[in-house]
Amino acid sequence: MLKIGIVGLAQVGKTTFFRIVTKSHGAGLSTGRPEAHVGVVSVPDPRLDRLSGMFHPRKTVPASIEYVDTPGSIIELARGGTEGAALREVEALAHVVRAFDTEPGSLLRDLETVELELMLSDLVVIEKRLERLEKDVKKQKNPALDLELQTLRSCKATLEKQRPLRELTLSPDEERAVRGFTFFSLKPALYILNLDEKDAARTGQAEEFARAAGLRHKPHTMVVAVCGKVEAELAELSDAEAVEFMASFGLAESAIARVIRSSYQLLGLISFFTVGEDECRAWTIHAGATAWEAAGEIHSDIQHGFIRAEVAGYDDLIACGSLVEARNRGRLRLEGKEYVIKDGEIVHFRHSG
Repeated sequence: MLKIGIVGLAQVGKTTFFRIVTKSHGAGLSTGRPEAHVGVVSVPDPRLDRLSGMFHPRKTVPASIEYVDTPGSIIELARGGTEGAALREVEALAHVVRAFDTEPGSLLRDLETVELELMLSDLVVIEKRLERLEKDVKKQKNPALDLELQTLRSCKATLEKQRPLRELTLSPDEERAVRGFTFFSLKPALYILNLDEKDAARTGQAEEFARAAGLRHKPHTMVVAVCGKVEAELAELSDAEAVEFMASFGLAESAIARVIRSSYQLLGLISFFTVGEDECRAWTIHAGATAWEAAGEIHSDIQHGFIRAEVAGYDDLIACGSLVEARNRGRLRLEGKEYVIKDGEIVHFRHSG
C-alpha cells in the first residue's frame, strides 16, 4: 500500500487535512507521547465503478493510500520513537502550508522552515554514519563501502548547501547505496496550499498561488491547493449533499480526488484492474512496470508461474460490453512478461500452479 506522511508547522491545518482525506481521526500509535495517527483512504476511480457496474462482482476493492499524520517537529521525530519510524517508512511527503491570513513572504518562509528541518535531520544521520564508515573503509577494501562513502559525502555536501536530497541526481547504484537510510529530504514532496474560504473556487489554480508566493518549481515536487475549512464541512455530508455543496463554492471535485491524482502523478504511479464475478479490483504500479512485475503485485505465485497476460484497454472493454465480446473483436490481447502495462488496462494473468 502506498504510504504518504503529512508534515507541516503548527496551526497550518495539517491534522485537519488528515481528517479530511481519511474522513476520520485515524488510529493512534499509542506511544505515551503525542501520537502519530494513521488512516487509510480508498482511491476514488470512476473507471472501477463502471467496471463494477458491468460485472456485478461480490466485492469491489479500490486501491488504497495510507496517510500518516505526525505531531511535533521533524527533528524531534527523527531522534527516535515510533512516530519518526512511521514517517521514515512513507514513499512521499504531503507538506501542508498555510496560505490564508498570511503576511507577504510567510508561505515561502514556512515551507523553507520545514524543509530545513528535514535536511538537518538527514544531516545528523549522515554525519553519524560517516564517522563509522570512514574508519571501516580504512580497515578493509570493499567496493560497496567505498560507494556508500562517496554517495554519503555527496549527500552531505548537498545538504550543507541547504538543498534537499531530492534535488541531487543519484545513479541507480548510488540510490541503492543510501536507500536504507530513508532520508526525509530525499522523498518526493507534494506541497498542499491550505487556502482561505474566499479562495475556495480557485483550488484548481495552485500553480498561480505558488508563483505569487515565490515558490519555484523544484525536482520531484508538485503543488496542489485545498480549502481545509470547506473540505472539513464537505467530509460530513452525504454524497448528494456534497455535490450541491461543492457547486455552491464552484468546486468540480473534492480535495481528496485532487490530492490523490497529484500524488500518483508525483510518484509516477498508474492503475490496472482485474475483473470478474467474484471481484473487481484496482491495483497500483509504477508507470513502466511490465506484466511480470504487475503479476507480482497480486501474488508472488502468479508471478513465478506467469504464462501470459490477457490484456484489454479500458475504453475497448467498455465499448465491447464484455470480455467475451472483447475477445471476439480482437480487443483482448495475449501479452508476454515484458509487456509494459498501461494506465487503466484490464489484465487477467494466466499462470501455472
